[in-house]
Amino acid sequence: MATKLNQILAVEKGVKSDTHRKVTDAYHTIQKNALLSGLSRTYQPVDDEGERLPPESTRVQVQAEELLKQVGAALTRLFDVTATKDWANCTARADVKVDGSTLLEDVPVTYLLFLEKQLVDLQTFIAKLPVLDAAETWTLDQSTDCWRTEPVKTTRTKKVPRNHVKAEATDKHPAQVEVYHEDIVVGYWTKVTFSGAVPQKRINELLERVGRLQNAVKFAREEANGTEVAYQRVGEKVFGYLFG
Repeated sequence: MATKLNQILAVEKGVKSDTHRKVTDAYHTIQKNALLSGLSRTYQPVDDEGERLPPESTRVQVQAEELLKQVGAALTRLFDVTATKDWANCTARADVKVDGSTLLEDVPVTYLLFLEKQLVDLQTFIAKLPVLDAAETWTLDQSTDCWRTEPVKTTRTKKVPRNHVKAEATDKHPAQVEVYHEDIVVGYWTKVTFSGAVPQKRINELLERVGRLQNAVKFAREEANGTEVAYQRVGEKVFGYLFG
């Protein structure tokens, strides 16, 4: 039965974890000298009347060569699975198709993984773009290549003192005059606001395009991961040389 790349990827994590555990256990075991040591001791009195003592013995519980075999076997499995994945990655390819059209042809699966990550980062960037204030009406100004609002005209005023005669002058009393200030229009401001932000519609369009491309890349990756692979047996050669 043919093996596919996605099947190798599915078991790779478990193989890595299992190998790490076995190698770590072996590493800790070889540091326990008591497990690798043994002895045999018998007692012989100087004459037949002397005290008799039972023999003592301790068996060697761990053989270093046996641990090497176990480590080699565990690593052989990891080396083979990783080699199979890496060899397959050289041939696993697929087209990226968006809306029925091929955007990228014959893309390696490793590059598809790169694209996926980059598109996630790009999506985050687009979502953070500054948005034009929806309360304003904006048009694109060709001379500045910026968005601009319609001119808004406002007045500039100045306070001018005025006299208000409360009581006219008489033969006996001077006129009673109250001074007040009146706001007089002395000029006009014409205000135009410019912005380098983008309309919300544009952001929505960009996010939609990124989303469609993300789906296309994921689909292509799944297709590439369905490539049939030849199981590589590298570990036996490596450890045959190392531990042989």
